[in-house]
Amino acid sequence: MKYGIAVFPSKQIQDEANSYRKRYDPHYALIPPHITLKESFQVDQEKIDELVIELKKIANETDPFTIAIEKVSTFAPVTNTIYLKVEPNQALEELVEKMYTGKFPSEMEHPFVPHITIAQKLVEDEYSDVLGSLKMKKLQFEDTVDRFQLLYQLDNGSWTVYESFVFGKEVL
Repeated sequence: MKYGIAVFPSKQIQDEANSYRKRYDPHYALIPPHITLKESFQVDQEKIDELVIELKKIANETDPFTIAIEKVSTFAPVTNTIYLKVEPNQALEELVEKMYTGKFPSEMEHPFVPHITIAQKLVEDEYSDVLGSLKMKKLQFEDTVDRFQLLYQLDNGSWTVYESFVFGKEVL
């Protein structure tokens, strides 16, 4: 089965992202706005139980942290993807590093760029127009990250939460 690990931002940030995604992101119906911590990977059921234990350990060792979003950026010229740029954050970087060590499949296809996709697979003219208008938009969001989610992909291509992992020491 195919899995991934992500952070879902606050409703306010999701609403802002979805206001663009509805029109400009063909994956809009497949997954809510998110920050990918670990790209999709294949794992069988026996191995996922081990990874869940590891994810609980990571969550227990992680303190909540704040992220900031202040502008729109793009992955051009590689792709015409436009995203809300999550400002560099050491706590977020360290969390991602943990997702690629130990028992986890460790291939990182691309360097980690914290972001929330709002437009992708646009034709060149539409991409230029959308990016131009979004670059002029003033953005100012702060959000506290206190959990992450292990997701799995359904047969129809959509993603759903397998389990959520809240930061901080587990209460016994």
